[in-house]
Amino acid sequence: MKIAMIGSGYVGLVSGACFADFGHEVVCVDKDEQKIADLDNNIMPIFEPGLDDLVKRNVEAERLSFSTDLADSVKDCDAIFIAVGTPSRRGDGHADLSYVYAASEEIADSITKRTVIITKSTVPVGTGDEVELIMEKKQPRDRFSVASNPEFLREGAAIRDFKRPDRIVIGTEDDWAKDVMSEIYRPLFLNESPILFTGRRTAELIKYAANAFLATKITFINEIADLCEKVGADVQEVSRGIGLDNRIGSKFLHAGPGYGGSCFPKDTLALMKTAQDNDSPVRIVEAVVQVNDQRKRAMGRKVIHALGGDARGKKVALLGLTFKPNTDDMRDAPSITIAQTLIDGGAQVTAYDPEGMKLAKDILPDVEMAESSYTAAKEADAVVIVTEWDAFRALDLKKLAQVMKGNVLVDLRNIYNPTEVAQTGMLYTSVGRNQ
Repeated sequence: MKIAMIGSGYVGLVSGACFADFGHEVVCVDKDEQKIADLDNNIMPIFEPGLDDLVKRNVEAERLSFSTDLADSVKDCDAIFIAVGTPSRRGDGHADLSYVYAASEEIADSITKRTVIITKSTVPVGTGDEVELIMEKKQPRDRFSVASNPEFLREGAAIRDFKRPDRIVIGTEDDWAKDVMSEIYRPLFLNESPILFTGRRTAELIKYAANAFLATKITFINEIADLCEKVGADVQEVSRGIGLDNRIGSKFLHAGPGYGGSCFPKDTLALMKTAQDNDSPVRIVEAVVQVNDQRKRAMGRKVIHALGGDARGKKVALLGLTFKPNTDDMRDAPSITIAQTLIDGGAQVTAYDPEGMKLAKDILPDVEMAESSYTAAKEADAVVIVTEWDAFRALDLKKLAQVMKGNVLVDLRNIYNPTEVAQTGMLYTSVGRNQ
């Protein structure tokens, strides 16, 4: 089938490349001329393992192309996916849908045959209805159908998630649109991936509900970690003890500095706003957002406490800046608040991240970026593991201790054994465990 992907960011590029790998003819469209020029030269706008090879293979097979011309790209398509950004709107936290609606206007001006328009972007309930109204102003009703197909991609594992999904959710009541979407995803039926056809509004809400629930699990175990520290329990054993219950599951029960990234922060805010607008507040989600915001600064204070309660004149090295490993995404990363808390406390902060420093330089101008973990730790009073990159899981702790001025290691991801760290003479602090 011929597919256009409007938006060549994280979701659009990964989805478009994977659809092309299934054998479809895909064009990824973006208004950013430099991004398209880079993609034509196989320069990726994001770091995602395996993406450059996937894109290159499908471009060479002439199944995948890139363009800045939306009108020309969509005119003969069977399906058009809208995968533009929906950032939090300033002032009220609702999703900014201006890019979705602008794309819809251009699509309405340009389609020349019966087409399914699919919202792939994460959008509040009712967005598909608005897209439909925009289309109806310029196209006869039998020329198009609007569907919802939310994405469930984890940064760092997006290609695997797309090709081996837990589920495919498609929101439409139109039989023709169901047939088109079934054909698009037919290669995944061979893997017996469950496909859920549901109402469009239901599909839109499924995405927000899923992310809010996962954010709740993260926040829950973080609060349990705080309680563990007070009562002398071990949060990792608590996590294992409750995660073995099949009703709960073990995923997203790892204590740490709080959630960040491109999805959870903005999606929980958008769900809160939608609920408030419909006079049906989601108070659990409201508490999750509040607790998570507080936790990031609390982790900065935890580092200061490990330094004896005073960070003035101290040098602190942060290992890891991105919100999670295997991505360069700095959006709402806990490291931002942690670094600022330390700087506010009078500390000098250095940092190293395998992929995130290019973006971090603009976000954290007062943080000195280093070329390696040990360079960042040189003459440091404390080293803080913020992101659990594989590169930080097997540090030479003796070497680390030798290059440091002080002897404080704060492990916000619990990737080290307290006994092993103690043998190096370092003072070890982790999250929710007895040290």
